[in-house]
Amino acid sequence: MTYREALRETLRQEMRRDEDVFLIGEEIGVFEGSYKITAGLLAEFGEKRVRDTPIAEEGFVGAAVGAAMLGLRPVVEIMTINFSLLALDQIVNHAAKIYGMFGGQTSVPMVIRTPGGGGQQLGATHSQNIELYYAFVPGLKVVAPSTPADARALLRAAIEDDDPVLFLENLALYNTKGEVPEDLPPAEIGKAAVTREGADITLIGYSRMATIATQVAERLAAESGISAEVIDLRSLRPLDRDTIVASVRKTGCAVVAEDDWLTYGIGAEVAATISDGAFDYLDAPVRRVAAAEVPLPYAKALEQAALPSAESLHTAALETLAAVGRRR
Repeated sequence: MTYREALRETLRQEMRRDEDVFLIGEEIGVFEGSYKITAGLLAEFGEKRVRDTPIAEEGFVGAAVGAAMLGLRPVVEIMTINFSLLALDQIVNHAAKIYGMFGGQTSVPMVIRTPGGGGQQLGATHSQNIELYYAFVPGLKVVAPSTPADARALLRAAIEDDDPVLFLENLALYNTKGEVPEDLPPAEIGKAAVTREGADITLIGYSRMATIATQVAERLAAESGISAEVIDLRSLRPLDRDTIVASVRKTGCAVVAEDDWLTYGIGAEVAATISDGAFDYLDAPVRRVAAAEVPLPYAKALEQAALPSAESLHTAALETLAAVGRRR
């Protein structure tokens, strides 16, 4: 099953399971979504539960916040994470804060699904990874599945959660394929996955870069006999610090890979977590691999040069191990 299909089938299953679940967003009904995630759902569930909206992110996200406060479970689709900036007030100052400001009298059980990421030649304003803006905010949960199975498990968990959840999708993952068990239970939000066991170095990523980390680990093993452990963060808030620290205490080396910018990025928080919990176990400084600190170019060659890649992560891993004399 593709990542795209896993999302669609999970939405269908959750809408069948719970009549309070409904979808809202631009072009998700008649047009079946910009990325066809909602294909066929309008025909099955009707306009009451698959609600097309005007191009007004602040308006329909705000409407979803109100619906969630009154007991419904809206799943909002924002066409790209870049457009979520138009609803920043509704997400950060309302969805994230209502439960706390009202002393727990009302919760906001809503999901905001939104894709991001570069590599599609969509230009600088349509290719950003700005998940840090939201992972920074208490009151929100932020998840980023990297596989079709995790897309299903985490989307189920997000829809069933009583807190607002930002559900991050990467455009480059929509056509990737993987096994998705029919009876897959909801994932635990806030729990990372050790997707490959290793002893020499820890590679840490999320979303697209988690899949890249696995590819690099396999290459390191095949070419150099290096045993790399791979951690897929899966959840950016809450962050599974225990799994990160336990892995680095075992391997003594770490490289963090992310699609956002290096400065103030998710990787900086992960590196600080390692420093706090595993400093005495480190044999080398934590390395970070991230996008170039520029608005992403449109030209294909420049765009690819600006994005983190398997090659850049591979190089960072070898340099880290070489610095402590552990390169084989």
